[in-house]
Amino acid sequence: MSIAEVNEKGTIPPETAGPKVKNREPIEEVESITIRFAGDSGDGMQLAGTQFTNVSAILGNDIATFPDFPAEIRAPAGTLAGVSGFQVHFSSTDIHTPGDRLNALVAMNPAALKTNIKDLNKDGILIVNVDSFGTSDLFKANYKTSPLEDDSLKGYRIVRVPINKLTREAVTECKLTPREADRCKNFFALGLVYWMFERPMEPTIKWIKEKFAKNAQYVEANVRTLKAGYNYGETVEIMPVQYRVAKAKISPGTYRKITGNEALALGLVAISQTMNKTLVFSGYPITPASPILEQLSDMKRFGIKTLQAEDEIAAVGVAIGASFAGALGVTATSGPGICLKSEAIGLAVMTELPLVVIDVQRGGPSTGLPTKTEQADLLQAMFGRNGECPAAIVAPQSPADCFDMAFEAARIATEFMLPVFVLSDGYIANGAEPWRIPKIENLPKIKITHATQPNSNNGATHENGAGEPGKYLPYLRNEKLVRPWAIPGTPGLEHRIGGIEKQDGTGNVNYDPLNHEHMVKTRAQKVANIADTIPPLAVSGPDKGELLVIGWGGTYGSILTAVQRAQRKGLSVATTHLRYLNPMPKNTEAVLKNYKKVLVPELNSGQLCWLLRAKFLVDAIGLNKIQGRPFLVSEIEAEIERLLLNK
Repeated sequence: MSIAEVNEKGTIPPETAGPKVKNREPIEEVESITIRFAGDSGDGMQLAGTQFTNVSAILGNDIATFPDFPAEIRAPAGTLAGVSGFQVHFSSTDIHTPGDRLNALVAMNPAALKTNIKDLNKDGILIVNVDSFGTSDLFKANYKTSPLEDDSLKGYRIVRVPINKLTREAVTECKLTPREADRCKNFFALGLVYWMFERPMEPTIKWIKEKFAKNAQYVEANVRTLKAGYNYGETVEIMPVQYRVAKAKISPGTYRKITGNEALALGLVAISQTMNKTLVFSGYPITPASPILEQLSDMKRFGIKTLQAEDEIAAVGVAIGASFAGALGVTATSGPGICLKSEAIGLAVMTELPLVVIDVQRGGPSTGLPTKTEQADLLQAMFGRNGECPAAIVAPQSPADCFDMAFEAARIATEFMLPVFVLSDGYIANGAEPWRIPKIENLPKIKITHATQPNSNNGATHENGAGEPGKYLPYLRNEKLVRPWAIPGTPGLEHRIGGIEKQDGTGNVNYDPLNHEHMVKTRAQKVANIADTIPPLAVSGPDKGELLVIGWGGTYGSILTAVQRAQRKGLSVATTHLRYLNPMPKNTEAVLKNYKKVLVPELNSGQLCWLLRAKFLVDAIGLNKIQGRPFLVSEIEAEIERLLLNK
């Protein structure tokens, strides 16, 4: 975690930013840089990218990241299937995406080069570890000849570095095995890139000392390697240029870099504290949701209860049981786990208990693309249960927004006594951005009221037994159609609960056709009533015109940036983003019908587009991408121009 204090002038004090480093000319001033570290899954690219991100955040740059993991747990080393990458976009201005094209690429082997070279600008810097371009390395990456020896890399500014050799030389005195020495090479590459982009080494050196505090040998080796990479850049003439990216001007406050999964975990902890409720999180390990359980398991000091269940069904069952007992039950999974949890989620709908279900979406169907992002679970969350079984759905739009939407999910679940889906995705979960840490006194206040005596439900009444002295009515509803939340063991509040249809008011088992229809409509209306408590859709751009671009979830940054670019070209286009998907904001239809055309970019086959067309009868146009990767800004910008300029 990196934390930086921003003063009232919107800049970082020198003592926080770290010492300045001596620079060598030429230095090129640029607004933003996009760099990607790529190598084998054992080369430490995720660690290098994370450290680069942390240092950039400390320096005051705006940042956005995109980690890219291989799906195979142990793909053969050096193969295309085993390539791991970490992309960082850092800037002196406000940014919303990890960048379209790369300014610099660090390729630790031929497979990393082959997989990523297509994303590098033609005049971009290509740092290549030449020690990993032997005959066998080229064969594993399906190269017939070395790309370093033909003309295939013509136009790139290639920096050939013998990283393996130089790393081993740097750690000669540390008495490491050859394998241990080679594991330090990511720090050599990181040090070289630190020099190139004027990043200080001190924060990473501090991290190394803390990480390997119990092994002085590893501390010395990694620090030596980091410095060797930095000094290499400073002294070797083959480096093309050194870049400078100024600090971004951001609002005063305390900031840290945060991923979507981290923000969800911290949001859940903050929720439990503000509502003074025990939070019970039960999950089953699944990519890319597992880090939420892992982080919450370290939060026991805040009264958080975590359980790694034996399967997905048990996980959601424990969460429902916790809510029945008066705690806040939460579970997290991905699409395959939602399939398994669906019957139990229906039980929470029937029993009308608060439940938060986090779905960190990934490519499907079945096991699909476990480490790649997708937005294909919207209709599953909306309709993927038997019977008429409505649930609320919210969707964070960025990593930092996960904190706020975790609060909203808990508020809706407890205020309306129902399950709430939080639709994150792999891009949001693993991506990172600066997050302004909120002050405790400014956090939303979620007030919980439990039934304490028979017929107590804020003055609500019901024809089925309301007013009978000494009789508790578990389905007695208030003006929002919400039933009371009674903690088991409260004297006089004994009641029946279960999955069979209930009689409204009494909660007795009831098979009457009219009662069933009444309860189905009541549960649906309760979800619809949530719309009275959520903000209206806000539009960025003209409030009416030629084109509206509407999205949900992690497409936010790409859509906003594309629309802003189109607006600067004079095009009549606006954008809005749905963070509440069931129900949608009350003004959604009015907003949609203010524009002649509606474009819906989604990382699926058109699920939100289908819902908008069905519900509001608008001729929405889908822009769909199902590649396990987020939208490029240029892809959305091109479609905007096609629709408005007939390109």
